[in-house]
Amino acid sequence: MIPVTRWIILSIIFQMLLVFAGSETLQVRQALVKFMNKISLGNISKDVNFGWNLSSDPCTNKWEGITCDSGMQHVKNIVLDQKNLNGILDAAYVCQASSLAVLSLNENEIIGTLPQEISNCRRLTHLYLRGNKFSSNFPSSLSRLNNLKRLVVSDNAFSGKIPDMSRISGLLTFLAERNQLTGQIPEFDFSNLVEFNVSYNNLTGPVPDFKGHFSSSSFLGNPGLCGGPLSSTCPPESPHPPQVAKKKKISFFIYLGSAILGLIITLLLVWKLFKCIRKKKSKSAPKDQNKTISSAGESKTPGNRSEYSITSPENSMVSASFEILSSPLANKLRFEDLLRAPAELIGKGKHGSVYKVKVDGVILVVKRIRGWNISKDDFKMRMQRIHRMKNPHVLPVVAFYSSKQEKLTVYKYQQNGSLFKLLDSSQGNQLFDWASRLGIAATVAEALAFMHECLQNDDIPHGNLKSANILLNDDMEACISEYGLMPNNQDQSFIAQNDHSIRDDDSVAICARKAFKMDIYSFGVILLELLTGKPVQANGYDLARWVNSVVREEWTGEVFDKALITDGANEERMINLLQVALKCINAAPDARPNMKEVAFIISSIKEDEEKSMSIVSSEDDSIELINDKVNEFNLEILCFENSHLLL
Repeated sequence: MIPVTRWIILSIIFQMLLVFAGSETLQVRQALVKFMNKISLGNISKDVNFGWNLSSDPCTNKWEGITCDSGMQHVKNIVLDQKNLNGILDAAYVCQASSLAVLSLNENEIIGTLPQEISNCRRLTHLYLRGNKFSSNFPSSLSRLNNLKRLVVSDNAFSGKIPDMSRISGLLTFLAERNQLTGQIPEFDFSNLVEFNVSYNNLTGPVPDFKGHFSSSSFLGNPGLCGGPLSSTCPPESPHPPQVAKKKKISFFIYLGSAILGLIITLLLVWKLFKCIRKKKSKSAPKDQNKTISSAGESKTPGNRSEYSITSPENSMVSASFEILSSPLANKLRFEDLLRAPAELIGKGKHGSVYKVKVDGVILVVKRIRGWNISKDDFKMRMQRIHRMKNPHVLPVVAFYSSKQEKLTVYKYQQNGSLFKLLDSSQGNQLFDWASRLGIAATVAEALAFMHECLQNDDIPHGNLKSANILLNDDMEACISEYGLMPNNQDQSFIAQNDHSIRDDDSVAICARKAFKMDIYSFGVILLELLTGKPVQANGYDLARWVNSVVREEWTGEVFDKALITDGANEERMINLLQVALKCINAAPDARPNMKEVAFIISSIKEDEEKSMSIVSSEDDSIELINDKVNEFNLEILCFENSHLLL
């Protein structure tokens, strides 16, 4: 009797240990909770009915949308159709559930791209993403999902080419209608496909031989497609004869060489002419420059202080137009003292100049704006409205002056310089680490989101956001400077030049709303500067174009600053931040997210970065606690057996 009892007890213990060892690990549960937080922007996790939290098990506690295997040990299916999800899909987290076979997210509002990490879901057989707001290209890594049988991505905004899916021999369904796909249809194993539809895209070229399995409805709405079941036939190819092509090539190079030689001669003549004109101007220039603003590098002439002061072209300037806002820096500041104080030119752009001025031992910065067609009262209301929006990371206006010809704004001088200079200096030996860059990105995003939300109804965007206008305070925290100082007329022409959706008859309010979208584009460029380490002087279109081309060619790793890679920055979080930047620089302004959404996502990435070490520590503590419990349980069983044997 005793041996039988002992055998039963040991069997029970063995089965309990098997179940315990086979259930989803803490790491998988943490990854799934993070996946839910990102795909729902943190909203669903607050709903207790969904049950996605670390204090429960996805299988035994029946998390919403999750189905596990027959042993209730591993997550097999995740079906979250029509759940109002409006975040981003983080495949790196969801694919940590290694047994995942079905992922269905139909009819939601999910934005962003389908990440390359989707290939980590090695056992995935069904992927349903119909009716969302996915954009950008298909990841080429989809072709590595060898077990995939059903792929449905209809009714999204996917663009670019369809990846080569011929390696997936068991693919039964490929539905991608009503997207923005381009290029030719690649080779598929049409003999196995049961469902296939690429209608209403922008595909071009001949329809491949699908052996009569599908009708023309699978290819409609693509004006560039031809052949096959479609009514339009493909034009015959007419290549040039080899000799003719060779002659044309030789003629082209002859003409090109002649054009280059002519251009060089023209440039030499222009350079000579420019040099002569410059010499004549330098000889005829008057020596008396008492009513100009000197440049930063000139040497001072004793006794001629006005050469280095901010003077005005208006002799009738009156201090009554100079208004001091609430600031301890400006309690005793007088307009006359500001004009007479030595000034150093530290920046010059198309909208005005920036000077460093020292008045009564206090160092200030004066921004001089010219050509702004705004009334004195409107400018005053604008400055006061901006001043009332208190934010620790938006540099406040100390004082301002307005006249018909020009406007002046006064700020406290920030001795630690700008983000542009910090990025520029990091090209040398100075290390600008990942945590600092991510912190600056989060700070600027939150501050800009705050200003946009408060000043949306006043139609006051920043208008000229760039890394040179992100200053660093005494604590090396980012501060946005020169908020709202883009002249309206310049603002509208700048937007119209870069956004072809604006017509000549659009109102000022529409231009202002577009300017908020331009702020988001400019912020995206700043994110690209932080990720690439490449500071830009102008509006950043060249950098954005380069990053888009690198990502399009699937060399995403080449985007990131080599100093970050060497320093061991987390590549997953860098890719997440890159995805945010790509959304911000979307060519369609209306497709760009608002700053509140951007700030939330970047804050989540920053929280992940800060918690990464603590999570590792908590995992170690959890494993140690589990081991202690198992040892304690084994000890109790041993005591029970010994007492039973004594009886």
